[in-house]
Amino acid sequence: MTQTVAAAMAALEAHRVEISQHRIADFFAADPDRFARHHITLDDLLFDYSKHRITDATLAHLLSLARAAGVEEHRERLFAGDLVNNTENRPALHMALRSFSGEAMQLDGEDACAQARAERARVFAFAEELRQGVICGATGRAFTDVVNIGIGGSDLGPAMAARALSPFGKPGLRMHFVANVDGADLADTMTDLDPARTLFIICSKTFTTQETMANARAARAMVVAALGEGAVADHFAAVSTRNDLVAAFGVRPERTFCMWDWVGGRYSIWSSIGLSLAIFIGPEHFEDFLRGGHDVDRHFQDAPLQDNIPALMALLGVWYRNIWGCQSHAVIPYDQRLARFPAYLQQLDMESNGKSVTRTGEKAMFETAPVIWGEPGSNGQHAFFQMLHQGTDVIPVDFLVAAKPTSAAAGQHDLLVANCLAQSEALMRGRSLAQAREALLAQGLDARAAAALAPHKTFPGDRPSSTFLYRALTPRQLGRLIALYEHKVFVQSVVWNINPFDQWGVELGKELCNRLAPMVSQRTAPLDELDGSTAGLIGWRRSLQG
Repeated sequence: MTQTVAAAMAALEAHRVEISQHRIADFFAADPDRFARHHITLDDLLFDYSKHRITDATLAHLLSLARAAGVEEHRERLFAGDLVNNTENRPALHMALRSFSGEAMQLDGEDACAQARAERARVFAFAEELRQGVICGATGRAFTDVVNIGIGGSDLGPAMAARALSPFGKPGLRMHFVANVDGADLADTMTDLDPARTLFIICSKTFTTQETMANARAARAMVVAALGEGAVADHFAAVSTRNDLVAAFGVRPERTFCMWDWVGGRYSIWSSIGLSLAIFIGPEHFEDFLRGGHDVDRHFQDAPLQDNIPALMALLGVWYRNIWGCQSHAVIPYDQRLARFPAYLQQLDMESNGKSVTRTGEKAMFETAPVIWGEPGSNGQHAFFQMLHQGTDVIPVDFLVAAKPTSAAAGQHDLLVANCLAQSEALMRGRSLAQAREALLAQGLDARAAAALAPHKTFPGDRPSSTFLYRALTPRQLGRLIALYEHKVFVQSVVWNINPFDQWGVELGKELCNRLAPMVSQRTAPLDELDGSTAGLIGWRRSLQG
């Protein structure tokens, strides 16, 4: 298969040379039906991929690459519960957390979907009772604030989704998210909070995550200082696989919620890790969120590759990463509430596919994950869009925009949508030197001034983008967007022959931190075994401490 994939990549490289003299705008000029042929809908969500450097021949080559890599076979293995996470000998069954098909996903003789439904019922019951004021703090007053303590997937998912779905949140209930081991994160969060009316949710699969447990212990100390040791059980809940450690911390069994090894951290928003989100938006909306993910699971399973949104997202990404040499990819949501969505996708994409070793431990044949980054539009237009339009690097862009706002003046949202569409058109069309000169002459500049300024007003254009347009940012729509990117990442991992479900790259830093922590905290600890830079930095820090 490796030779077949290499041949398919070589064919794509030859094809790139063939079409490199043609511009995206030329494709539109030659084909009035280009948009009609190059978009896909999933209910009210439209994926427009017409503004890409592709022809029908390009798509044929990309589909050949997908089949050479075995994308369809690997997709079947994923949904069948095979051990696709080969380095940890586990399946990746996050789809079971959002399944409404009634079909079982078997794991060691048990139905993972049934396990997920049972735990979801516990989460929903707890969330509803807290929302209704049945579950209260130690003083008998209802909770007004919920602090989620986690890191990585245990923080990014709930924090992103809570902000995105804030119009669906319970009035008077405030959500907070603490992740950084920097004590300022928790301290700043607690500044205006009353411990007597605050619930802390500790999210850690192993209940040993260094940063999370440091914050959890600090939060516990705050509760004890304000309310006494006996209040701990009333003010903490936990999501973990280690019930013994959770109990030792002081969390009651009925407030301890399960995770499973077959749920990776960056795929865990669908699980009990979403407890804070379920509390905030309520069980009904959380179920809609899950159904959005399920919509995409069915689409990804059933749609042929040429009509499959995540498959095409992935293949276009491979086209730019491996054939055109694009090293980064921007995600620009024209929605302020999706401000954390690019950061969420950074972990999903870069922790999954940021690998240089194949499934079998050999050096990867191709460049893998690009740098994923972005900010909301239109803010980005006044920051980094300069580079997108006139920089030396070509950076593919994903634009996301809703047709209708969840809460905004209609005219203001019209302006937001117009900005989104204008940016994608400008990136594609550009402005030639002659066009720039003509525009300056029309503004009244003389010929010499126009000739001098025109190069600065030239835009190369021919810069690709996809646009996701949907009715509104609802819980179901957010679920769809997340699942689309999840499956995109999976398809790319298949093409690159890497395991997207492990993350060994974070281990070395943890090990070295555990080794260095005593040397940092104990000012007389010897530094002889350290490299010169690390020893010098610790020594300088000691001198700064006085």
